[in-house]
Amino acid sequence: KRLICEQLLYGEITDLVTKELLPDAKISLYDSQFNLLNTTVSDEKSNYTFKVECGKKYNIRAEKPEYTTKEEKITIAETNGKTYFPITLEKAKCKVTIGDDLGKCFGIKMIYFDLDKFNIRQEAALDLEKILDVLNQNPTMKLDIRSHTDSRQTFKYNEALSERRVTSTIGWLIKNGVDLNRLTGRGYGETQLINKCSDGIKCTEEEHQLNRRSEFIITSL
Repeated sequence: KRLICEQLLYGEITDLVTKELLPDAKISLYDSQFNLLNTTVSDEKSNYTFKVECGKKYNIRAEKPEYTTKEEKITIAETNGKTYFPITLEKAKCKVTIGDDLGKCFGIKMIYFDLDKFNIRQEAALDLEKILDVLNQNPTMKLDIRSHTDSRQTFKYNEALSERRVTSTIGWLIKNGVDLNRLTGRGYGETQLINKCSDGIKCTEEEHQLNRRSEFIITSL
């Protein structure tokens, strides 16, 4: 039987500025494809540990109320042993108000979708969890979710696609405990492009993807 090469991934969670220890921070371990593998909470000395496999790539997410959620990538060495990986968290500076985009305020990337698709990608679910955290911490907050497409396909097709993406995004939040009356949404299709990539303009895939996005506008606090 082949023995699996294992390592112990460990470190402590501290405040970026004060260096203060941060116990009770939630630490999540994901594989390179953003599949959740394990979660833990930093102990009274702010330490966390995970057993991991040698030579593999992982994503680590650290979160704590009143701090900005942080995600880091790490590649584990090829030999048995330990990997020390401390994480610093920064106090959340953003004070939101009505009309703000919650995603921009809390450092949340826009929720990207694959071309012609409206299913929630794994990395998109990670960002939606951040939206979910904020909604849970602010139970009276309401959001208007706005979905946009790139300019490829027809105007009518894109309008329908963006509506399905809004429905998909709202559905994910409701499935994870958010009350429907706190959420509204609309698909804008290709009517609000954020770059030059309109019909007939040659653009890269990366440029088109910037237009395939969702926004989370605060309508009530």
